[in-house]
Amino acid sequence: MKVLGVLGSPRVGGNSDILLDQALAGAKDAGAEVEKIVLSRKKISGCLDCQKCNENGLCVIQDDMPEIHQKILEADAVIHSVPVYFWAMTAQMKAYLDRWCAFFDAEWRWHKHYYPKLKGKKIGLITVCGDPEVHTADPIVHAFRTTCQFTKLNFIGPVMASASAKGDIARDEKAKKEAYELGRIAVS
Repeated sequence: MKVLGVLGSPRVGGNSDILLDQALAGAKDAGAEVEKIVLSRKKISGCLDCQKCNENGLCVIQDDMPEIHQKILEADAVIHSVPVYFWAMTAQMKAYLDRWCAFFDAEWRWHKHYYPKLKGKKIGLITVCGDPEVHTADPIVHAFRTTCQFTKLNFIGPVMASASAKGDIARDEKAKKEAYELGRIAVS
């Protein structure tokens, strides 16, 4: 069992990162091999909608995304963690998610050679917002939940938390416990 963590925050050591580490600790304690990708440390361009990937599932953009695609395919579960920036996901997470289009053909079906590795894959999500109302992150949850529904991935639910200053979330025992449990659910 392998669980991949994807950090969509450019603030390493920040609240989203702390909760992702909690989730990965939960997965590791449940017996999984874990790995974390920090998107802000990768070169990921936005999708060009050139549709070349429709033919063979390979993106023509020369950046780090093909390596990340491979890690997604190898993982049994992928847990994403992202803060809310202007009522949406960060630019890093959006570019990453948009580039999932390489997994699909022109009819928006999984490419045949990817389908066996993606079918039933568990997808988790952690959101952190500065607003005390955690549902400020609902647009992000909607994007991931809908992506999972559309693709028949297994959305294992969001953990939604509120924190502003870097590291504030470390005092939120409820959020840390929920993130840890998300990691354990990813393995079960």
